[in-house]
Amino acid sequence: MYIIGENIHIISDKVKEALTNRDREFFMDLAVKQVEAGAKAVDINLGPRKKDFAEVFPWIIESVEAVVDVPLSIDTTNLDGMEAALKTIKKAQPILNSTSADPERLEKVPLLAKKYNAKVIALTMRPEGIPIAADERVNIAVEKLIPRMLEIDLPMENLIIDPLVLTVSGCQEYCPHLIEAVRTLQYAWDPSPMISVGLSNVSNAVPPEGRPLINRVYLAMLMGVGLQMMIANPFDKEQNDVIRWIESKDTSSALGRVYNKIAERIAASEEPQIEDFDMSDPQQAAIWKTVQVLLNKVIYAESYLNQ
Repeated sequence: MYIIGENIHIISDKVKEALTNRDREFFMDLAVKQVEAGAKAVDINLGPRKKDFAEVFPWIIESVEAVVDVPLSIDTTNLDGMEAALKTIKKAQPILNSTSADPERLEKVPLLAKKYNAKVIALTMRPEGIPIAADERVNIAVEKLIPRMLEIDLPMENLIIDPLVLTVSGCQEYCPHLIEAVRTLQYAWDPSPMISVGLSNVSNAVPPEGRPLINRVYLAMLMGVGLQMMIANPFDKEQNDVIRWIESKDTSSALGRVYNKIAERIAASEEPQIEDFDMSDPQQAAIWKTVQVLLNKVIYAESYLNQ
């Protein structure tokens, strides 16, 4: 699994404070720790920074590149900020996060990627919003995103399609469709572009104590349909266990068997069954209940594990 570390994100109060104070050591330490934890790239999301982008983006790039050699993902809606960052990057091939099928962004962001030999994440989102159905998201990729890259001769290996994970809290019906979008996108074009998701988006607006389990169960489902790249938290050791268990088909532990079974069922276009779980084991029972929520079989509520 290619993990793009998500932890340099302006939503974090610590990141906000460090940015305000121009605390280079904070960002350098956080970048190093993410890479040491297994991140193969580092996402940098500082928001649009419309007033100070010309200073902030080069500053953060120089700080992080001083201590890590992995690709940096420039996560902003500010096109000028993207370019300020791209001009500064000296090491690994960068990633632009992101474009969509919005005409203005689809016109401009891929051109920046080509100019600076960057990869680009392209969201299956139209100006009017995100479709629910898997086939509609695939159609956006096939009819809008990929043709634009071909039009400007951007190498297909530099395109990353993101079919958009949405939260189980409020957008529960999207969760199964995202799984099928990931499955189908791998066969929608030859050669296939890379596919990535923002894993933790599935648990946005969920109480903090409930988020990791939802993320891990969804990850097992997505690995079942072939997901090999994601923006995620590399510090989640239990998440990393799930990755290791499924990639190595390690069924030597009870949880390893359960997560592998989830991946196998989803890979075969089957739903996990209650008999796959030892319901006397509280951990396995919680995983089963989470599977039911993510497949939109049981309505999500904050108390769903107690039902």
